[in-house]
Amino acid sequence: MMWIMAPTNTYKQKWKPAISEKVVSTYFGKQAPNMLVWTFPVLFVAALGSLYLHLGKKTPTKTCTVMKETVAGAMEEARFSERLPTLTAKVAAADGIKVWQLKLVESALWIGLTGNVCLAFLFYPVARGSSVLPVLGLTSEGSIKYHIWLGHLTMLLFTAHGVCFIVFWAAIGKISEMLKWSYSDISNVAGEISLIGGLGLWAATLPQIRRKFFELFFYTHHLYIIFVFFFVLHVGIGYTFIMLPGFYLFIIDRYLRFLQSRCSVRLLSARVLPCNVLELNFAKSHVSSNSNMEPDRLSVIIKSEGSWSTNLYRMLSSSIERLNVSIEGPYGPASNHFLRHDTVVMVSGGSGITPFISIIRELIFMSKLSQCKTPDIILIAIFKSSLDLTMLDLLLPMTGSPSELSNLKLRIEAYVTKEKEPVIDNSKRVRSIWFKPLPTDKPIAAILGPNSWLWLGAIISSSFIMFLILIGIITRCNGECSGFLEQRRYAREAMQVQNMEGQTPEGSPSIMAYNGERELESLPHQSLAEATKIHYGGRPDLKRLIFECKGESIGVLASGPTKLRHDVAAICSSGLVDNLHFESISFSW
Repeated sequence: MMWIMAPTNTYKQKWKPAISEKVVSTYFGKQAPNMLVWTFPVLFVAALGSLYLHLGKKTPTKTCTVMKETVAGAMEEARFSERLPTLTAKVAAADGIKVWQLKLVESALWIGLTGNVCLAFLFYPVARGSSVLPVLGLTSEGSIKYHIWLGHLTMLLFTAHGVCFIVFWAAIGKISEMLKWSYSDISNVAGEISLIGGLGLWAATLPQIRRKFFELFFYTHHLYIIFVFFFVLHVGIGYTFIMLPGFYLFIIDRYLRFLQSRCSVRLLSARVLPCNVLELNFAKSHVSSNSNMEPDRLSVIIKSEGSWSTNLYRMLSSSIERLNVSIEGPYGPASNHFLRHDTVVMVSGGSGITPFISIIRELIFMSKLSQCKTPDIILIAIFKSSLDLTMLDLLLPMTGSPSELSNLKLRIEAYVTKEKEPVIDNSKRVRSIWFKPLPTDKPIAAILGPNSWLWLGAIISSSFIMFLILIGIITRCNGECSGFLEQRRYAREAMQVQNMEGQTPEGSPSIMAYNGERELESLPHQSLAEATKIHYGGRPDLKRLIFECKGESIGVLASGPTKLRHDVAAICSSGLVDNLHFESISFSW
């Protein structure tokens, strides 16, 4: 509500003065209202959200210096209290500035303020381990699109903000303002450095660069450090309190991820599929996520498409005894909301089957529990070639047996679109490899241990309290030093007062290779074969397959190419039936 009301006269003329009158203190100074309105609520929600997840499992006015010199106090009041139409020719003529120039700089200021609001929300979606997203029912992978949209909007607004000011300075003959650095007011040079850093980061986010040169995109993204640092120097600490909470939660998350990635994790085994897909199996502690079917293991499936994944596939395709691996994560909440449906239809395209592998494994585990009723499962998997059918073998883990599917009502409709009949190549086989881990390798575990959410809440709370203490100390010291300097200036008439705002699973294999190769025609497992029907030379009639499903509540999950997900969404939203509940799963951005 505050973000919405901030640009209005109600907030500026009534709410802000009332808040400032009650909140401004000797200890925190004039920044107290900013911390109360913009920073404290978000960090309070983050800390309280961490506890919830554990149990359930007045703003100072900043002005461009040139405006203070040329428009003086009239512009100061007009900027925050009046709309553009109130900038009359009389005001402009009094200071030798044309009306369009006043309107231009006023627009630039409002554009900058709007960009600041976008920046305030920019970091929440990429704080993967933050409690804010799961409390709101969001996931990091599902929220990344908001980060992308906000990033584009933020840079578009800040670029327009900078260009408008450059045009204004050029129009009034004071282009030298671009070189002005101020320690107590708006610093133009700092803003320009911040904008240049942001533009460099923004340019590398183009899909053509991000997908083909991901490392360039990744490392260029670290320009956010320069962008944020000089942004703070540009606008001052007052406006920083608006974007501080999101950025602070991101910094905490980034530091914890950095600590986690310093350790080498225990890689137990791998399966190398002939369709350029591999599965890595890690040891994990019981507090980590993943299917309950394997309480001490975590599986990661990787499709060989880019240079990094291709090199990894080639490495595992050769004889290898050990692989040094570090990991960040896992991220995302454990979810079993699909249990509320009578039938769950999973539609996948290519490697889009990977999220459904985890779901099916979890349902296999739940089907063994007598008190748990599992829904009927229909998996519609679309592949390009027969080799891709080997991905169905991943529905069962390496340590699983076909009998584990007996209690699950599973039906698989597999479609091979590029071939009209099976293509058998005996040289293409699934290879299973066991690695030799070192004693120093550790299972994957939450960086803060079993009570990670509780510890995260404690970190957020305690660090914010320390921040308040530090701000208070700086404010008091600033006041005392300022008074001392004032006395020296009056006594010696030469001094200038300067603003000082300035557990380890047992029985891990120790052999290098495992001679567990299986031929393509033997896949998938025998019990999977009984549940699988393979169609060659065409695509599925998704509308018919979905509408044929029985039950009062049918969950429809789609994962894969964008067009496939849109097609399934269109079927579910057609209104022809009212028992379909659609959910899209996407991990490509």
